[in-house]
Amino acid sequence: MDLDVVTLGNEVLREKAKAVETFDQALEETVRQMFVLMREKKGVGLAAPQIGISRRFFVTEAVDDKPRVFINPEIIETSQETVNGEEGCLSLPGVWANVVRPYSVKVQAQDTSGKIFHLNAEGWLARIILHENDHLNGLLFVDRLPQNIKNKVISKYEKMSQNK
Repeated sequence: MDLDVVTLGNEVLREKAKAVETFDQALEETVRQMFVLMREKKGVGLAAPQIGISRRFFVTEAVDDKPRVFINPEIIETSQETVNGEEGCLSLPGVWANVVRPYSVKVQAQDTSGKIFHLNAEGWLARIILHENDHLNGLLFVDRLPQNIKNKVISKYEKMSQNK
């Protein structure tokens, strides 16, 4: 299976992904390939919808953290404290914008064997988790921007895409 990142305009990016129900070798292999693709594209997170699979899972690998898999994640709690930070997305390559997100997050998810785990994350890892979790709900980081900035970022992306 050759994976590639789907980009803005692909309908799967706007769907609410369905829960993962089968924890098998195929899921493990997809996750393994997602890590390879994410690293090739120099990303720090990649959600299943970004590779055309409308299922609730994503992988992360922050610089200061180990590789992680989140299957059927649920955001339990986010901090009231927020931070403004720059984000990009492999599904909108070449554009970035500052996005306000909670500083910390408590998440419950499953690993590739279906075992439930809990994680408290803050800072950069929390931002990545929240960004990737948005993909599972059909949201892109530009949807978190004020409309005028969102329009500029999408316009810039579309111009860059036409010039390729």
